[in-house]
Amino acid sequence: MSDRTPNLDASTALASSPEPGARRRVVVAMSGGVDSSVVAALMQQAGHEVIGITLQLYDHGAATGRKGSCCAGQDIHDARRVADAIGIPHYVLDYERRFASAVIDSFAESYAAGETPIPCVTCNQQIKFKDLLDTAKDLGADVLATGHYIQRREGPNGPELLRAVDPDRDQSYFLFATTAQQLSHLWFPLGGMPKARVRELAHEFGLPVAEKADSQDICFVPTGRYTGVIERLKPGALKPGDIVHIDGRRLGTHEGIVNYTIGQRKGLKIPGPEPLYVVRLDAERNEVVVGPRDCLRTKSLLLRNTNWLGDEPFEVAAGEGLPIFARIRSSQAPQAATLFAEADATATVVLEDGEDGVAAGQACVFYASGADDARLLGGGFIARTIARQPGAFTASESRSAEKSAGLRGAGPGTREIDVAN
Repeated sequence: MSDRTPNLDASTALASSPEPGARRRVVVAMSGGVDSSVVAALMQQAGHEVIGITLQLYDHGAATGRKGSCCAGQDIHDARRVADAIGIPHYVLDYERRFASAVIDSFAESYAAGETPIPCVTCNQQIKFKDLLDTAKDLGADVLATGHYIQRREGPNGPELLRAVDPDRDQSYFLFATTAQQLSHLWFPLGGMPKARVRELAHEFGLPVAEKADSQDICFVPTGRYTGVIERLKPGALKPGDIVHIDGRRLGTHEGIVNYTIGQRKGLKIPGPEPLYVVRLDAERNEVVVGPRDCLRTKSLLLRNTNWLGDEPFEVAAGEGLPIFARIRSSQAPQAATLFAEADATATVVLEDGEDGVAAGQACVFYASGADDARLLGGGFIARTIARQPGAFTASESRSAEKSAGLRGAGPGTREIDVAN
């Protein structure tokens, strides 16, 4: 490590770490990037016994050296360099089979079913905060620390999660499935500082990855094109079928529903008097359903696998309807909504303003307010959407739907998928 001592307010850096003054055995999930490397250095500076662990998640051959990829072979090398530089033990664990089963296969199944999956959520839920956390406990660690941008604080009823101080880096959307039990063993030291400060710390610590670019792609899609993965794992998903209007008319043919995304306008190759947009992907019928832009607006969402982080039991808190702020995409601000608890970890969310082009498989994340530091209350995966009836828009909503659909209409094979950068 550099001889320089970082100019750091420890209370800010460790605000998401309970009892920062107590020496703990801390496992740090080291991806080889700047964020997790700084976390490892911070934990060591704070006097903890630090163990760095990097997960080998997939065959790195195709992604090695690709700029903007994450979890590639170079990342393992970089994590080892950082561990050597700061003087901590470092281990690489082979999680390829677990990752393939829990994340890649699940992604392919969901995508082929016409959904828009979020593999980063599944990875956090099934790999990092389940399997890796179990491994950390097996090593006798008190806590697992990661480079996620989210704030953790001790509330009156236990640990709570809040949006990160840096709104451009906030990753609370991708962590909604974290359970209260897991939170008692997790630290997020970067939630209370902006990304620019993290970069500064990397330089002040003398870390060899201080100038490394952030990852931008899904780690197991080195080409950036999702359909290549689907074609390999689910070849039947590329079966040709019909493009039909919502009124039942057959308008043309498609070459596999995986090549289309909700809200898509370009690339449909359907002549007509009015613009048409993809409003539904029917995997059972192998149909791409299109309609006017009015049909893109969603009013209500039905959720599955709901995770609740509030103080009261979910059925009590939202049994009669709970005002919340809901976030449908990681890049968008939360909007006012009402949450209704249903049976078997399902829920209904009624959006106050509605949302354009919502797809099954995306997440709906709950917040206590619309503030930048709002508390995360949980979330669920969208199982089904309920659209407003055509013609039910105000003029401003109609313009918003057209603009939003146009932005997503980049052509076949470009389904918008949230990635935790």
